[in-house]
Amino acid sequence: MINTVLKVAAVLFTGFFVGLTLEGVARKITARIQRRYGPPWYQNFIDLFKTLSKHGITHGWIFDFGVLMALGGTIATLAFVPLGNLVAFPGLDNVFIILYLFTVGALGMAMGMVGSGNPNASIGVARALTQMLGYEIPYLVVLSGVMFYYKTSSVSGLMNAQADGWTLIKMPIGAIIAFVSLMGMLGKKPFDTPIAPAEIASGPMVEVSSKYMGLLMLMHTFSVFVEIAMFVNIFLGVSNYFTFLLKFVVVWIIATMISAVLPRFRIEQVVKFYWSVPLSLAFVQVLFVLLGWVF
Repeated sequence: MINTVLKVAAVLFTGFFVGLTLEGVARKITARIQRRYGPPWYQNFIDLFKTLSKHGITHGWIFDFGVLMALGGTIATLAFVPLGNLVAFPGLDNVFIILYLFTVGALGMAMGMVGSGNPNASIGVARALTQMLGYEIPYLVVLSGVMFYYKTSSVSGLMNAQADGWTLIKMPIGAIIAFVSLMGMLGKKPFDTPIAPAEIASGPMVEVSSKYMGLLMLMHTFSVFVEIAMFVNIFLGVSNYFTFLLKFVVVWIIATMISAVLPRFRIEQVVKFYWSVPLSLAFVQVLFVLLGWVF
């Protein structure tokens, strides 16, 4: 029992420290690409602790419960995600469990932000849920092909099965589609439509401030960590904790650099894009798996 608690604490601390650090680094990288100086890498730590120290205005119990549900669901999800050989719940790190728990956090976020009563928040939530419908279908199709090929839905099992070669090499089309879907999950350009500060004043977060902002910043950090961690585990086969962190950083930097030079899609363009080329190629990848055309 104590060993499990320590492992969960290690996973959560990694998500907290690495996530906030890389978010700060990403802001610096984006600024440099755009010929700006940018804030220091530790700025997100300052922002988080500052917001958590302030008292804010609530918008009712639905708003409060939604914020707690969003953060709690994301923390629960992260606890089940393997970080290389650091696995808090061996045997329970199942793709379906992780996807189910992750949905709890997303729904909590949607419920809380709609409860704020601001129309921009409702528009942002509607865009986020619509975009989710766009990227999740090709992503799940690719995951189905990967799990069928390796004959397991355990994330640890998928990692161990890549001892003879990464899924990225065996299924390059699927890996590319998964990465494009990952960009949508992260809300990186051109898929930052739900936020769109110039259009809907940051969308879902428009009415959030003080400690509520701090809690949702933490929720966002954990969410991003889970999404990238799943891609690294499933497509870049890691063997230990430090290999995981190295590949995690590489994926994060690539996503940040791509986002820094692209414009934003409209919401209808997002769905049309995901349901055309990525979805078609996802089915092609599954067909290759069924026919045994895997490297």
